[in-house]
Amino acid sequence: MFPTLMPKKGKLKKKSKHRTVTLRRQPVGGLGLSIKGGAEHKVPVVISKIFKDQAADQTGMLFIGDAVIQVNGINVEKATHEEVVHLLRNAGDEVTITVQYLREAPSFLKLPLGSPGPSSDHSSGASSPLFDSGLHLNGNSTNTAPSSPSSPIANEPKYEKRWLDALSIPLSMARISRYKAGTDKLRSNAFEVLALDGVSTGIIQFYTTQENTDWLRAISANIGDLTLQNMKMANKCCSPCDQVIHMGWVNERPQGTDSSQPFKHKFLALKGSSFYIFSTPPVSTLDWVRAEKIYNLCEVLFKVHKLWLADDYWLQANFYLGLHQDYDLEDQRPYCFSVMVGQGKSHFFNVELGSELAVWEKSFQRAIFMEVQRTGSKTYMCSWQGEALCFTVDFALGFTCFDSKTKNVLWRFKFSQLKGSSDDGKTRVKLLFQNLDTKQIEMKELEFQDLTAILHCIHSFIAAKVASIDPMFIDSQSVARRYMYSN
Repeated sequence: MFPTLMPKKGKLKKKSKHRTVTLRRQPVGGLGLSIKGGAEHKVPVVISKIFKDQAADQTGMLFIGDAVIQVNGINVEKATHEEVVHLLRNAGDEVTITVQYLREAPSFLKLPLGSPGPSSDHSSGASSPLFDSGLHLNGNSTNTAPSSPSSPIANEPKYEKRWLDALSIPLSMARISRYKAGTDKLRSNAFEVLALDGVSTGIIQFYTTQENTDWLRAISANIGDLTLQNMKMANKCCSPCDQVIHMGWVNERPQGTDSSQPFKHKFLALKGSSFYIFSTPPVSTLDWVRAEKIYNLCEVLFKVHKLWLADDYWLQANFYLGLHQDYDLEDQRPYCFSVMVGQGKSHFFNVELGSELAVWEKSFQRAIFMEVQRTGSKTYMCSWQGEALCFTVDFALGFTCFDSKTKNVLWRFKFSQLKGSSDDGKTRVKLLFQNLDTKQIEMKELEFQDLTAILHCIHSFIAAKVASIDPMFIDSQSVARRYMYSN
């Protein structure tokens, strides 16, 4: 496990921000640390030694090489060595210090124990900035002189704690995987972080499942924040009707293969009127036209398929929430969803966290509803009994069918008049409308080249219409969020 790893904005690396630590001075051992440096030599005051099992060591938050920034709220970045020693010595029984780790260890830290600095004066009794000033003997400041070979201190093993940067991974557009590369096998209490460049990568192992989960969520949230920043930057160059709503990494099950084939990493984006599928994230304006697939948002249908790994949870969720089982779910990945597109085709995806699934569900709803309201209407060519017709779905008017040549309206119904429908799964659909005057059901049968796209469009417009009337409709339709709240 790497207990000192912290998700920093932009990179996964060791802590490098300021840390504030409170020390309780001990009757024996004082603060348990020594310092070197000072403004008079144009070097920072840094912790040069930490004594085992004493106050500084017990915090677990202080390390050799930490620069002292504040003492009890007083900034000491421009203070002399003697001023910092005096402040620490007279700060009382409880001392709060703020420190920052220096990546490059100051050269004076490497001086041998007892080596005086260039201008030190031992006869004066004053502390030398380049000589250890101990704050470990009942709080008194002392210059630590060299111990004789027979001294007990000289024979004790040296004990130091230092920050080490084992790996640095940029988190902007990075992705996380809990699965072993090229397989569908979960790592045990571990996950991999992969940078956008595809080169920087690291597997982080933890002792417990809880630690693994906490860090997975923390790093995922950090990547999400950075992705949001990238979206805002991209949207500055886009028109109001072509804004990025959401984007991020997912795993896709290859189409036309059996479930034993491993998932592949894909980058999805909801932008303007379209749903994009990329192999790598778009980093420039030109990249948007290089997507693997582009679909109109009005003609896609989002479905949650699987929420959790355990069979009992899955069956419970399926029973109470009405989840879809169109797919063979032999694969053991949780948090799955599909996006059904035209011509009866679908894309099957999985994400790493339930929270990501909920975000994708909400984002698809929002993007589709915005596109419906922005577009206003969609018209498709169709036919019936050899006649060429046009079928329009209009956000304000409902359904209209008219002759493609004369433009004469053949029939028109509101959304509320649609009482049912059926189709042959190929090209034909029957729409059942209730006549407002006679209250009788009228059946209208039409034939389309891409029936799936039309059915998805009808679904999108009706859902957007209901959502515009009932603000609670979107939340009530969220399968992933309802499941998360119930658990």
